[in-house]
Amino acid sequence: MHSRTKLTVRYAETDKMGVAHHSCYPIWFEAGRTDYIKMYGISYTEIEEKGIIMPLTDLSCKFIRSAKYEDNLIIRTKVMTLSAARISFNYTVKRINEDQTETELAYGVTEHGFIDKDTFRPINLRKRLPKLYEEIKATL
Repeated sequence: MHSRTKLTVRYAETDKMGVAHHSCYPIWFEAGRTDYIKMYGISYTEIEEKGIIMPLTDLSCKFIRSAKYEDNLIIRTKVMTLSAARISFNYTVKRINEDQTETELAYGVTEHGFIDKDTFRPINLRKRLPKLYEEIKATL
C-alpha cells in the first residue's frame, strides 16, 4: 500500500534556472510520509500526543531528472520495513506531464526510530500503538 501526495514546485523552491533545489526533496518526502500515516486514521500530531516521536536516523536520495518551477509532482510513499523500534519509508518523486504520463525524477529512503518524547529513549511501537503497528505490518 502507498500514499500519493500531489505538490506543485513553488518559486521559492527553485534556483535562478528554475530548477528545484535538492534540499526540497526531504521536505517533499515528509509531506508524503505525513499523508501515508493519515491513511491509517491517525496523524503525526496524534502520535506525538501519545508520547511518541519519530526522529530521522538516515536519509538517501537519488536524483534522476530535475524538477522545475510549476511542475506538478506526485510523491508515492510506502513503508519498506517495520520493526517494533524502527520504520523505513520509500519515496518516488514523479512529474505529472501534460498528457498525464509520469516521469520519474528521484527516489529515496528515510529511516526513523520510535522514541519516547519525554525520555528520548527507544520505545516498542508494537506495545505502545499495537493497532497501528499491526495495520502497517499487514501491508508489507
